[in-house]
Amino acid sequence: MNTITVAWIALPFVVGFSIYLIPKLDRYFALGVALLSFGYGLERVLSSSPLTLQLLDNFGVTLVVDQLSAYFILTNAIVTAAVILYCWRSNKKAFFYTQMIILHGSVNSVFICADFISVYVALEVISIAAFLLMTYPRTDRSIWVGLRYLFVSNTAMLFYLIGAVLVYQASHSFAFEGLGEAPTEAIALIFMALLTKGGIFVSGLWLPLTHSESETPVSALLSGVVIKTGVFPLIRCALIVEEVEPIIQVFSIGTALLGVSYAIFEKDTKRMLALSTISQLGFVLAAPMVAGFYALTHGLAKASLFLIAGNLPSRNFQELRQVSIKRPMWIALVIAGLSISGFPLLAGFGAKTLTLKQLVPWQEMAMNIAAVGTAIVFAKFIFLPVEKPAESIDKKPTKLGLWLAIILLLCGLVAANGFYIEGYTMTNLVKSLLKIGVGWLAYFLIWQRFTFKLPRAIEQLEHLIGVMSLMLTLLFWIVLA
Repeated sequence: MNTITVAWIALPFVVGFSIYLIPKLDRYFALGVALLSFGYGLERVLSSSPLTLQLLDNFGVTLVVDQLSAYFILTNAIVTAAVILYCWRSNKKAFFYTQMIILHGSVNSVFICADFISVYVALEVISIAAFLLMTYPRTDRSIWVGLRYLFVSNTAMLFYLIGAVLVYQASHSFAFEGLGEAPTEAIALIFMALLTKGGIFVSGLWLPLTHSESETPVSALLSGVVIKTGVFPLIRCALIVEEVEPIIQVFSIGTALLGVSYAIFEKDTKRMLALSTISQLGFVLAAPMVAGFYALTHGLAKASLFLIAGNLPSRNFQELRQVSIKRPMWIALVIAGLSISGFPLLAGFGAKTLTLKQLVPWQEMAMNIAAVGTAIVFAKFIFLPVEKPAESIDKKPTKLGLWLAIILLLCGLVAANGFYIEGYTMTNLVKSLLKIGVGWLAYFLIWQRFTFKLPRAIEQLEHLIGVMSLMLTLLFWIVLA
């Protein structure tokens, strides 16, 4: 199994660069890599024994593939495959598929690395590949959004690198376990960088513009998978070093409530989905032991929603309420939206139930409020008008690639129910339906008519860097406390 794992890690990079040699087979190579990752991830999810690889020597790279990382790998595989299918008949060149597969391989690397330097290298490669995908259209807007992302990301990773050096100085190792012996400065620096990369709390307010202004398939990749590479090391550290888990709990609640508060007021579909991603990352962080399952269900649903939102008649909810959406498109929207809301028969129900079950009472109360807010947010999609059978608002046929991608993602949401059948108890079903019902009622009575717009000044580039300094100060205070 060790040899297979090493080959699986190296394959995306070998294939990525080989695409240039045989550009006519670019999408076939890319899809093949995603399917192999799916097979590997599924085998690891079903396996009860974790796999540990020590490369070079005791001071070399340590890789850990357990059930937690397997769920994240599975998410990466399915979302990447769906995006490739979506782009199958588009005019994307070999360059696009090369960057996608290099991104895929780098994301997998983060999910199995167990030391700070290996994670640093993988995150930097992800930043470059993501930047090249964002700027693929070569428009002024896309280049600005990409450069903005790269600047914020690289600034955060400079703090991370300093923290990693301090960990080594204290423990003579870059392993995650060394964080327990590290000084306050190291924990604060590393966590500030990862909170920024992971789109957590106010450090993640770079995310709405970046995810909403990227091309539709790139948005699906970013929100479905890439953003979780900043969250995963935080989860690992929380599981290894007990002292840092309370810090994770505080930020999980903060980001869940902040993201959903912004998303409720948002009138732009793609920005709303991006803000919802910030909120859902709070649920991923809230219970590190089961974070992988929640990440899987969120990744599949959010990728579906971004792909669908990119093919709606408008990005403005007020305009969408004036037109009718094709019934198949609306059904897909409803399924994905219900899954994130925690509706039974979809994997989101099991993920939310399992996550809330792991929380302490004060944390559970806040997360239940965020869950009601999530139901309000996705009611905006669920209750959009649907075309009648006799109507045909849009004469253009829907792209085959879109439906192949959506079917793959939504089938994943249904199939993933099997990972937590035990959650289907009468108590859990009533709680879930009650939260969704309260959210929908609040939407109809209050939020549907609400026109208040939250300010976006804090999302400006100059303020984003200032927020990093504030977050660093806050982390110093929390760690010392």
